[in-house]
Amino acid sequence: MNPIQVGLLGMGTVGSGTFGVLKRNQAEIKRRAGRGIEITMVADLDLERARALVGPDVKVVNDARAVIANPDIDIVVELIGGYGIARQLVMEAIAAGKHVVTANKALLAVHGTEIFAAAHAKGVMVAFEAAVAGGIPIIKALREGLTANSIQWIAGIINGTTNFILSEMRAKGLDFAVVLKEAQRLGYAEADPTFDIEGVDAAHKATIMSAIAFGIPVQFDKAYVEGITALSAQDIRYAEQLGYRIKLLGITKRSIDNKTGALRGIELRVHPSLVPMKRLIANVEGAMNAVMVHGDAVGTTLYYGKGAGAEPTASAVIADLVDITRLHTADAAQRVPHLAFQPDAMSDLPVLPISEIVTSYYLRLRVADEAGVLATVTGILADANISIDAMLQREADEVATP
Repeated sequence: MNPIQVGLLGMGTVGSGTFGVLKRNQAEIKRRAGRGIEITMVADLDLERARALVGPDVKVVNDARAVIANPDIDIVVELIGGYGIARQLVMEAIAAGKHVVTANKALLAVHGTEIFAAAHAKGVMVAFEAAVAGGIPIIKALREGLTANSIQWIAGIINGTTNFILSEMRAKGLDFAVVLKEAQRLGYAEADPTFDIEGVDAAHKATIMSAIAFGIPVQFDKAYVEGITALSAQDIRYAEQLGYRIKLLGITKRSIDNKTGALRGIELRVHPSLVPMKRLIANVEGAMNAVMVHGDAVGTTLYYGKGAGAEPTASAVIADLVDITRLHTADAAQRVPHLAFQPDAMSDLPVLPISEIVTSYYLRLRVADEAGVLATVTGILADANISIDAMLQREADEVATP
C-alpha cells in the first residue's frame, strides 16, 4: 500500500521536531499505522534552513498554498500559529478535501466551530492533540478514553511558562518581574510573554477541553481570564503559611444549582488558584503540565508531562497522523467527532460569567493600623454574604496608609 503523503506548513520548532521524530521512528510508526507516513512537501519562508533540515528528498517551497494544491498530499499539518493566515490555510485545505492536523490552540479556540463544521461537511478530519498540553494525550483521553463518563470538572496546569515562574517565585522568594526576566533568559518565556502571563494561552486550551468535555461549542469569548502579573512573593509566602500553593489553573466544570440540583451552565475560567499542598497537582513544578479530570464513573484522574517543546509536541502531531492514516478509508460518519459529540447533539448550555460562579477566593488587604479595621473588613464581607475560611494577620512590610 502506498504511504500517506503529508504536507507540512511551518518548519519551526515543532515542525522540525515532527520531521525528526517521524524519520527516526519511521519503521515502528508504519507498523502501528498500517502503512507508511511520509512528509513529502514542506512550506516555510526560510527555504535554506528548511532544506538543510529535511534534505534533498523533500520538496521545499515558500508558498503554503502550493502544498494544499498538490493532489498527492493526503494530510496537511498546520504549524504556523496565530489566527489569520493559519485560518485561511486550514479552511482552504479542508475545501480541497485534505485532512488537517494542527497544534494551533488559538485558532481552534476562536474559530473551531467554523473549522469543524467545514470539515464535517467535507468529510475530512481535523486532528488537534498537540493543541492542548503538548505531549500529554489529554484530547484522546477526554474524547475517547473517558467517553463512558459524565465529566464533572477539569482543572489543569496547562501553561509551562507561568508554572515555571510561580515555581521560581516560591523557591527563591523573588517577585514576578525578576523571575520573568530569568524565564526569558532561559527560553521558558517569549520576548513578548503576554499570552502566557495574562492567562490567554491557558484559556485557549481550557476552551477546547471544555467543548470536548461538555458538548458545547468553543466559546473563548465567554471565558474568564486572569493572569499572574499581579502576584507578589508575599502572596506566594502567605499561601504557603495557609497550607497552599498558588497555581495558574484552567478550570471548566458543570455548575449545579445547590437548591434545585439543576444544571445552570458551564464554568470556564483561568486564574491563579490556591491548591492544597497535599494534592499532587500542587507539586507540579517548573515548566511541566498536569491536568485533572473528574468523571462520574472513573473518579479523578491525573495526566502529567511536558506541555511544550519540539519532540513532546511532535509526539502528539504524529499520533494524529497515525489516527488519520488508520481511518483514511473509513466512512466519515463513523469517525470520532471533532468535539466528541455528534454535531447534531451539541448542547446550548451557557458558559457562566465569573460573577455568577460561587467558589473560593484569596484576598490580600493592606489596611491602616487602626483599631476596628479588622471588624470593618469582616463586616463588609458579611454584608456581601462572604464567609472567611482562614485568615492571616501580619505586620506590614512597609507602613500602610489609610
